[in-house]
Amino acid sequence: MNEFIMHRHPKNPIIRPEDFPVPADSVMNCGQAMYQGKTVLLVAVVYRGIVNGSKTGIHVAMSTDGLSFEVDPKPLCTMSNWCGKDSFYDRWVIDPRLTQIGDEYYIVRPGQGPCGPCALLEKTTDFKSVEFIDCIALPPNRVPCLFPKKINGKYVRLDRPMFGSGKGCGDIWISYSPDLIHWGEHRPLLSPGIAPYFDFKIGPTVPVKTKEGWLEIFHGTWDTCADVRYSLGAMLLDLDDPSKIIGCTRSWILTPQADYEMMGHVSNVVFACGCLVDEEKDEIKIYYGAADERICLATGSLNALIDACKREL
Repeated sequence: MNEFIMHRHPKNPIIRPEDFPVPADSVMNCGQAMYQGKTVLLVAVVYRGIVNGSKTGIHVAMSTDGLSFEVDPKPLCTMSNWCGKDSFYDRWVIDPRLTQIGDEYYIVRPGQGPCGPCALLEKTTDFKSVEFIDCIALPPNRVPCLFPKKINGKYVRLDRPMFGSGKGCGDIWISYSPDLIHWGEHRPLLSPGIAPYFDFKIGPTVPVKTKEGWLEIFHGTWDTCADVRYSLGAMLLDLDDPSKIIGCTRSWILTPQADYEMMGHVSNVVFACGCLVDEEKDEIKIYYGAADERICLATGSLNALIDACKREL
């Protein structure tokens, strides 16, 4: 396989439906963070049948080595009646973005309704229970991603509102908030078309702070006459003003090539909700969903990825 910076782990897939403690058709797109020295993943699950009254849920998976995960059979995030409409706007509990701010871990996930997904904000301190905070984006908006600290006294996020069904319908935007609930100063940040591997729509993950800037991993879709392919790219944002792009890869850093990425519930998909970095070890880890059916791991040199972003201005 033709790999560029990011390399598939030889033990992929690391979490499969048959590994799950409850019957599952697919386990996929996961939020990721470190918690008490362990790797924690928030795993989106499509159940085989109905569990706790829902077809989907988000489960906690913990690991001491980043490879072997113990999955909680009880979901952390489930379908809820947050708006008093009998779960009408929370019917598809998937794709969590996980951000640590101080000692709290904030979860942003879609609340699916007839007009598309809104964005629901929850938080946890122990990964055993969650507190609902509020709906923080109107539909259709595919899950904002929070920066892990305030910048110039304001919370910051990236998101992907949708503006139609044509090419270029999904841009990444940046916005600011005093309290994580009320958002404004919305500005477009990055649009599809910057490279052939994302000519239709793009979407963000949780940004990670590095010495060189905010590293942002994002997915992009390439729409062809035969299929749609989801690949991953990266960009680097200014630490003091994240609305400024320092650089962006013009080629994918991970694209579907392995059988477990090309065949599954949705073919030709690699999809990430975040990444983990260790500057001392010069390492980046991306836990990603493969073909909307299983979770895999790709690792690479953090410095090489940052250099690739900076070279391709």
